[in-house]
Order: sequence, then C-alpha cells, then structure tokens
Amino acid sequence: MYLRTDPPEVRYLPKGSEHGLERVEVRDLTWHYPESGRGIEGISVVLERGSFTVVTGRIGSGKTTLLEVLLGLLPREAGEVLWNGRVVKDLASFLVPPRCAYVPQVPALFSDPLRENLLLGLPEDWAGLEAALRLAVMERDVERLERGLDTLVGPRGVRLSGGQLQRVGAARAFLRRPELLVVDDLSSALDVETEAELWRRIRGQEGLTVLAVSHRRAALEIADRVVVLREGSVVAQGALEPLLERSEEMRHLWATERDGVGAS
Repeated sequence: MYLRTDPPEVRYLPKGSEHGLERVEVRDLTWHYPESGRGIEGISVVLERGSFTVVTGRIGSGKTTLLEVLLGLLPREAGEVLWNGRVVKDLASFLVPPRCAYVPQVPALFSDPLRENLLLGLPEDWAGLEAALRLAVMERDVERLERGLDTLVGPRGVRLSGGQLQRVGAARAFLRRPELLVVDDLSSALDVETEAELWRRIRGQEGLTVLAVSHRRAALEIADRVVVLREGSVVAQGALEPLLERSEEMRHLWATERDGVGAS
C-alpha cells in the first residue's frame, strides 16, 4: 500500500507482433481442490484465432475452475497450455494484456469514478473509452448516470446494477485490446435484448478470440464450438446443432435454460 507516497506509474505495454494469437492449445489440464477433491481432470480444448468457444455445464461442473487454472490463478497438477505452438511455462504472467483479458463473474470495482475503474492507470488519450463502452453496450447507461464517467460508483460498485457491473468489467477488458478475451458468465444479469446485442458486438470484432463460460442460449447459438463439462471432465464438444443431436447432457442443459432454470 502507498499511504505516504504516490504509487508507481502503471506501465503501458503496446501490442506487438509477439503478442499475436493464432492458436491456443489446452492439453490435459488437471487440478483438484485439496479439501474436496473436486476440480477438473484432463481437459483439452483448441482455440483458433477469431473463434468463439463457449464452455457450459451444470453447477459445480468445473467451468470457472477451468478458466482459473488456464489463466494461472489456480495451480496446475498436470497438463500444459501452448500459445502459437510454444509451451507457456508461467500462465499467470503470460496470459495478461495485451495477450489476454479476463472478466470474472463479479468484476472488482473501487469507490472511485467510473472512468478510473475503467482505465486503472491507462492513459485516457490512448485508451479509446467510447469504443470500449459501445462494445460493452454501456454507452446509454453512462449517459443516464448523474455525472457520466465521473460518477462515483461506490464501494465495490454498489451504485451500479448487476448488469452494469458485468458490462463495466467487459469494457475494462476491451480497453486492453486483448488477443484472447476470457469471460465468466458475462451476461447472466442482462435483459434479453441487451444480452443479444452484447454478444453480437463481441462476435463482430475481427480477429478477437473468445473463450466464454455461459449457459445462456444467446451465447451458445453464436458459438463456433461448445465444450460441455460434467463433474470436471469434458463429456462432449463441437458445434451446437450436432451436440444437441448426440449429447444427452447438452440436451439437458438446453432444456434447462429454455425453462428458465439456468445451469450456471
């Protein structure tokens, strides 16, 4: 903590050719929680540049755990991740902007103006706030706020709705201009129209590779590949329509979402 001196300047790392993504390979990723023994076991997924992949499954199937192990937020017991064919040794330091940006289920906000919560030290003249807010379908919400981007959001963003919190987290990620966007249950608090528009705008970003945890039909319907987890393992993966034909688990998840119960 910097109580008596100014904190160090946030270093801006411009995107270069060394950050580009062509292919990410996840091979046999495994990790278990020591206290329960639950976790993920032998998960393998391939993400091609510009693809949109959705990981889905029932509550407790390991969806969020997969993302956290992939990003190095939890340790690996086994498996490896390859970025453009090269093994990544330290995931936590490698999969950061501008290579990768992560939007967790509940983004962390501070009791500061919305602008500062988005920039987090980035130079405003470089960042492209308006474009990021539009991509996150947040532009009209900002217009309605009392002081726009200068509105104090309160501790942990309490002055924002759940859907606004999710989209602020998304806009913050877009500002980093990542090659790989990883999102966890991004649209669960959104109305149907806003959710559909958010996924449409994200899907329309040329060259952006997306890995999303979601049980929502709006995300599943636009995915190139759906990965179905059950009890920490992949039980099926592929395009949505063939999965609905051959996977009983996918049909269950699809019917559950239709009935408004949700699977996440």
